[in-house]
Amino acid sequence: MGSRRADGPRKNRPRRTDNPAMAPPANASPHAPSRILVAEDQADIRDLLAMNLRSAGYEVDAVDDGVQALARHTERPADLLILDLMMPRMDGLEVCKALRQQGSATPILMLTAKSTELDRVLGLELGADDYLTKPFSLAELLARVKALLRRASLLAAAQASAQSQPKAIRNGELEILPAKRQVTWRGKPIDFTALEFDLLLYFAAHPGHVFSRSQLLNAVWGYTHDGYEHTVTTHINRLRGKLEADPMRPELILTARGAGYKMRDAP
Repeated sequence: MGSRRADGPRKNRPRRTDNPAMAPPANASPHAPSRILVAEDQADIRDLLAMNLRSAGYEVDAVDDGVQALARHTERPADLLILDLMMPRMDGLEVCKALRQQGSATPILMLTAKSTELDRVLGLELGADDYLTKPFSLAELLARVKALLRRASLLAAAQASAQSQPKAIRNGELEILPAKRQVTWRGKPIDFTALEFDLLLYFAAHPGHVFSRSQLLNAVWGYTHDGYEHTVTTHINRLRGKLEADPMRPELILTARGAGYKMRDAP
């Protein structure tokens, strides 16, 4: 099943299967399955995604454009959104931007036929949590869905814990308030997307510790897939762009050549 691809020629389209990746998610139960909203304008792909997600134990709502997606999520919030980038009336990026402006932190997985770095960066800039470039295997999509839901569950637990431990994390002029998800750098508040904040917080909680891109992908994103380490690099570059005076010569988030990345030891 892993070799099957979505959005490929019809004879190569993936189909429902008993792949182990489609086992019900760990946080699902017969009474309260996670609810996923799929917005995809191509009916065959939309139906295929909905069928396989339901087979995996999720409750699925499927629409064919961004306007319906936004309205449906407002009416009944989903636990995760899967948005196609190119849709009529309102595309996936516009939906993502609107939801983040409303303060929604619901995980968003973006589907795109485009593969340029600009498209990926723009989606992440607007608050998407992850993306998949068509064609993709259904097994991989299901793994991403499971990881995003797991990450959202862990984040909710961490926020509840942080409420009882409002201590700030500091590293020189960097101050992080985990409970409020606020960052101050050199006395000025800095805005971060959800994943940028989680990555920064992970570094700040382990100053001086070197992490490989694979370790960061597993710890912060909740999964490890060969070939997707560039996602970590993109987010680290974005952190440096917001925090470093010269991102090409970082002083806070450092590169350990041949090993990975680390936050400097606290002064």
